[in-house]
Amino acid sequence: MGTAADITAMRRAVTLAARGLGATSPNPVVGCVVLDAAGQQAGEGYHRRAGGPHAEVHALREAGEAARGGTAYVTLEPCNHTGRTGPCAQALLDAGVRRVVYAVADPNPQATGGAETLRAAGVQVEQGLLADEAEAGNTAWLTSVRLGRPYVRWKYAATLDGRIAAADATSRWITSPESRADVHRLRAEADAVVVGSGTARADDPQLGVRGVEGAVQPLRVVVDTAATAVRPGARVLDGTAPTLIAVAQDADTAHLPEDAVLRLPRAATGPGLDITALLAALHTRGVRSVLLEGGPVLAGSFVAAGVVDTVVGYLAPVLLGAGPAALADAGISTLSQALRLDVTETARFGPDLRITAVPVPPRKGN
Repeated sequence: MGTAADITAMRRAVTLAARGLGATSPNPVVGCVVLDAAGQQAGEGYHRRAGGPHAEVHALREAGEAARGGTAYVTLEPCNHTGRTGPCAQALLDAGVRRVVYAVADPNPQATGGAETLRAAGVQVEQGLLADEAEAGNTAWLTSVRLGRPYVRWKYAATLDGRIAAADATSRWITSPESRADVHRLRAEADAVVVGSGTARADDPQLGVRGVEGAVQPLRVVVDTAATAVRPGARVLDGTAPTLIAVAQDADTAHLPEDAVLRLPRAATGPGLDITALLAALHTRGVRSVLLEGGPVLAGSFVAAGVVDTVVGYLAPVLLGAGPAALADAGISTLSQALRLDVTETARFGPDLRITAVPVPPRKGN
């Protein structure tokens, strides 16, 4: 499964790829390292922004003639099509690279085939080195291509007994400044931040990224079915970032900017809008990753629709004993229907604990 030098180079490529998070959509994050014929690093690069040079091009430019006869390590199969940039498979051939090692096959039918092109030209091609690490770093884009909808990360902040606000509705601040700063990092990695009408009414959130250098501001989305929560002068309508107000097809939106209104069908059952239609509309607009920030009713709708890919909970060492819970009705009526999660990471932020988990398929017979 690769020599020590191979693993070191690919792990560096995975690290480089992460630098592009939040800036490359609708393209993937990709990292590349080029070693010369003697096995010494000659160049490295990552995909920095959509429409700009791909990772391989940056690495090959840095390597120059040293790339000839060398090895390129790429986190995603080199592309084989011409879009706003040329095919990376051809760039590797033109540079005289002898061997290409890539971690994950490209599932995009428009771009795949780079490995075949390289092999046909006599280049030694190997797949799968550190595939799990590369998949994890590019999970949002890979999910969007494979499922045809944006990847959804649901984030919430709660007390240790699961309350997101006190009985009198006060909620600022349950978690620490360190946790709130980390949330801004999550926003910076997302293409869109989504909240519901309850959050819009209670908090008048601005939903922009603060404190993250070089961050690309995400699209701000408020799910406001009746178009009554977002009023003129709301912070979400400022000029910080583009905004969409998702409303029912029959909602009166005369008080909203016309270009900010997204009309969607209502949910077939229960209140609110059709979540699948919302995600489809966002995907059409190039959104590949969504940070769902609340509140509990909207989160319940996403869980009920089966479209939550990752859960990130910030738990503060605080007890309230009353007040709204993090998740409202999600269509789960009995324990056997519970959405089971696999905890993938725990971390401390100030006094708080951040738990990251992903849904696991229900076991047969349960």
